Amino acid sequence: MGERSLRASAGSRRRARPRAGRPHLRHQRPGGHRREDATTTVPIVMRITGDPVETGLATSMARPGGNITGVADFVSPIGKHIEFLKQVAPRLKRVAVLQNPAGNQTEVQLRQSREVARALGLELYAVGARTPQELDAAFASIVADRSGALAVLADGLFTIHRARIAEFALKARLPAIYARREFAEAGGLMSYGSSLSEQYRLVANLVDKILRGAKPADLPVEQPGRFELVLNVKTAHALGLTIPPSLLLRADRVLD
Repeated sequence: MGERSLRASAGSRRRARPRAGRPHLRHQRPGGHRREDATTTVPIVMRITGDPVETGLATSMARPGGNITGVADFVSPIGKHIEFLKQVAPRLKRVAVLQNPAGNQTEVQLRQSREVARALGLELYAVGARTPQELDAAFASIVADRSGALAVLADGLFTIHRARIAEFALKARLPAIYARREFAEAGGLMSYGSSLSEQYRLVANLVDKILRGAKPADLPVEQPGRFELVLNVKTAHALGLTIPPSLLLRADRVLD
């Protein structure tokens, strides 16, 4: 084997590194690496659930600075979640909120949910899960609390295990609402939140601008501008619930 072949073989076993000048896509989870931990030469286009300024990934939303820009989803729909649960279950008295204590937006969302719950005369029970192994304990705690409904905060951990969470809610006969439509597609009762497909479209637009010569520092961090309501009628029937006509008319998508 010649020298060139040996070098090629060795190189194929190394992890490919992004080249300077070419944008690198990055999904940033709350509590992840801060900007000072990242490369300072390769343009990075991120999609983050959380505030990029608060986490140190951007100097500001309008001018992120450095080599990072992207899409940030940190406008919480949790207030609407509580309202929609009350509409679906008018006799509701107590709502469990599944949250990841490690999320940097968790406290903000819990505060918002408590304010809305108080205005609607509801009690709130917050239960946390940081890992997949903690989900079963969280489920048991919700059942023991005898909560009448479940709201699941946006978190990558929960999205990955959406089928498991939706199955629990159905078995426990809990009306539940989620932040991503993927939950409703996995059997969850309803979802209300920003569209992931829209967010990745915005990411693609930013990548295109960088490839055409724009600098990440000059490209504002974008936010999704549309929230979608998805209802799963099949799950509603399984729970013995009737979805109000007002919600059906408002829905962007109804799953039969």
